[in-house]
Amino acid sequence: FIDHKIMELINLKTEYLINPLGIDAVHPYLTWNVIGDDIKEQKAFEITYKINNGEERTINKKTSSVYYEFEEELKSRDFVSWKLRVQNEKNVWSNYSEEPYFSIGLLNKSDWSAKWIYGDYSVSKNKRYPVDYFKKVFDIEEVSEKAFLYITALGIYEAYINGVKVGNALLTPGSTDPRKRIQHDTYDVTSLLKEGQNEMVVLLSDGWYRGSIGAKGFTYVFGKNTEILAQLELSNGEKIVTDSSWKWSNDGPITFADLKDGEIVDFNKVPSFKGKVKVGKYDKEISASNNSHVVVISRNEPVKKFKSKTDKVVYEFENNLAGNISLKLKGKSGSMIHFVLGEMLDKNDDVTLENVQCVEKGKKTPLQEIKITLKEGINDYETKFFYGGFKYAGVLENNGVEILEIKQLAISSEMDRVSTFESSNDLVNTFYNNTVRSCRSNFVDIPTDCPTRERMGWTGDSQIIFDTASYLFDCHAFFKKHLKDVFDRQDKNGKLPQIAPYSAEDWYMDVMNGSVGWADVGVLIPYRMYLQYGDINVLKDNYDNMVKYAKFMISRCGGGNGIYALYNVVQPLPLSKENKKYGINSGQSYGEWAEPSDVNSFIWTDFCFPHSEESMAYTSYVLSIMVEISNIIGRTENNSLFEEYRDGVKRAYQELVDNPKFTLDTDRQCKQVRPLYMNLLSEEQTKFAQERLIKSLDNYDWKVGTGFLSTPFILYVLEKIDPDYAYKLLLNEKMPGWLYMAKENTGTIWEGWEGPESQSGIASLNHYSKGAMVEWLYKSMLGIKVKGENEFEISPVIGKGIEYAKGGYQSIYGEVNVSWKKDQDNQKINFDIKIPVNTKATFIYKDKLEILKPGNYNFSVKI
Repeated sequence: FIDHKIMELINLKTEYLINPLGIDAVHPYLTWNVIGDDIKEQKAFEITYKINNGEERTINKKTSSVYYEFEEELKSRDFVSWKLRVQNEKNVWSNYSEEPYFSIGLLNKSDWSAKWIYGDYSVSKNKRYPVDYFKKVFDIEEVSEKAFLYITALGIYEAYINGVKVGNALLTPGSTDPRKRIQHDTYDVTSLLKEGQNEMVVLLSDGWYRGSIGAKGFTYVFGKNTEILAQLELSNGEKIVTDSSWKWSNDGPITFADLKDGEIVDFNKVPSFKGKVKVGKYDKEISASNNSHVVVISRNEPVKKFKSKTDKVVYEFENNLAGNISLKLKGKSGSMIHFVLGEMLDKNDDVTLENVQCVEKGKKTPLQEIKITLKEGINDYETKFFYGGFKYAGVLENNGVEILEIKQLAISSEMDRVSTFESSNDLVNTFYNNTVRSCRSNFVDIPTDCPTRERMGWTGDSQIIFDTASYLFDCHAFFKKHLKDVFDRQDKNGKLPQIAPYSAEDWYMDVMNGSVGWADVGVLIPYRMYLQYGDINVLKDNYDNMVKYAKFMISRCGGGNGIYALYNVVQPLPLSKENKKYGINSGQSYGEWAEPSDVNSFIWTDFCFPHSEESMAYTSYVLSIMVEISNIIGRTENNSLFEEYRDGVKRAYQELVDNPKFTLDTDRQCKQVRPLYMNLLSEEQTKFAQERLIKSLDNYDWKVGTGFLSTPFILYVLEKIDPDYAYKLLLNEKMPGWLYMAKENTGTIWEGWEGPESQSGIASLNHYSKGAMVEWLYKSMLGIKVKGENEFEISPVIGKGIEYAKGGYQSIYGEVNVSWKKDQDNQKINFDIKIPVNTKATFIYKDKLEILKPGNYNFSVKI
């Protein structure tokens, strides 16, 4: 974060992306930040733009808003360049900004003249096949002013023009449910073309389409034939498209490629392109991804090389992360080397996958293996169509290959890092940094649960991490794409999924769709995106689907038929006649999920029942948010229904928890945390729940006893009782707890509180959900909250055990920084605060309340 001295414009983005190509927003958002000592407030802005290098047009607005929704409706292929200047409170104009740009992709099926093509071979679902190689040779008389490649695939593609890879993206075109839609990518390839003969080669692997996906590695989930669709367009109107004239073969060097299991490569093989292609037909939606691409974000050298007890060579890297490997190898033709990648070592110090592997009909997955057969001399290798989660690379076999270089390539969706954080406690800092790393590892086009076993877009995980992620990264575009995947899976009755996109879940998991805390993603993330980014369109665009889900939640109220509807299999919910209408005793759900085993051990029947307490709590909570959303966008036609069930379910909940079967009087911390956070209790119940929560924590030695859903809430609940309680829980280094995880540092966040020992040893060590606590470090420890357009609240919660904390957050409205430090006598807190240009903040601590305008502040407050 740089301290600029002049009026300057930074972070110019379109749809929250830097210079995106091929988006499908025909009225895109342009956003920016203003910095510098010569400006306190933006009074007006002026945008000058050109469409397709045509006539220059200008827009003037007298406003402090740092966004503009493009008023002119754009169409397929439009290329827009724009620049910006702003006026300060003294009516002085800044210089024009740099000139960012964006383009619109192919919006309509009629825009595609290319044909889907695939290799000319018969596919058996009992076999796996090598990577396909497609080629087209074409002539260009004169290099075009601009040339764009529009391309997508059923599978994962890599495209090359004249031997140079197109773009730097990996795993394209990303993960969707191809039964609903796929995404296309757009590249500016002008610089890759030349006059005369040109060659385009496209490699195609199984990817998510027919490769192994889901926990058990099911294959051929979406179809048998992998296909590509490509359209290269020159500005003179000429097109080179995929059609029956392309050549194909699958005899190239990559003889096996799977997203989970790895790659097998023989560098002695060269694609012959002797085969022909077949023309296919895909008739579902082809959308733009509107998302940042997956890219390599770091290239890491090993920190250690050693031999295991079985005499195998193992390379250790600094951190466990999602990625692949780069190798420089030397050997004779036909010599072979075999690597396995993993998070852990076994008792012999060999790399093991036992903590993440599933076995289905004798088949283990993931394998995370790389097998390479060398050609004579130097062989350079970089993984193309696989990624895994690993800290270690073990050499299983090596017949004479010299490893000249090995690197771990970290991958992630490309997102700007927008924050810093540091405190006086090194373990808190470690946990924070590990959360950053685990989010990076699991933000790979979709928000996955882990980069190894499942790689599923679990919606419970994504909704609880959103606020944390939004402080760490500019992840608006990433989650907007995720929401599209979520609503792609919405049932006709409004039910939303537990996983998005579909990822070959076991048949028996179908009934878990609609589970509260998971399916609520369709309301919770749009709402939180609006609060954090000020994007009202995310509410407007998804509102009708949110209403459908809210009505689905309401439809479960008052039900209770069938064996799974009964909380103890013989009796209905213990509710009065008045409240029975608002009780929820139908549908299956996960409940709190994954509490420490000594608090509430998992049994298989936890899948079977509706979990009435959790279901009723989330129903009232989500409906209260729906009322707020409806008021924000002026769509109040359903509010009377939402308000009735919001209040009715809340009353029924208060009666329910007075019953011994659902009592607040329990050592399960989640049973007090959830209703306190969601404000579901009467005044008397609230007082009891607060006192009982402290007793629950006393009885558990102040360790974290919550599960999946309530862990992000517990510090907020405790700070309202007494800030010192929040700090006491946060700073406890015993297991289970955040700082135990940091102390037993793997560089990541674990799936289970117990780490490698969780769930009988079957648990990922790179699973971001418990990192959702990090939002509290920003919202409470630092006190940084976005309160509205150009407005913050700075209200730190300070307790015992932390001597100082400092951090910065580059919000959509500008960069805010907060630093506080206790003095030596522990009598006062010294604050250093920076409020960004064009904003204001309300500072609240103890008895001090002050409105802060843009600038730097230093003051002290008595403790």
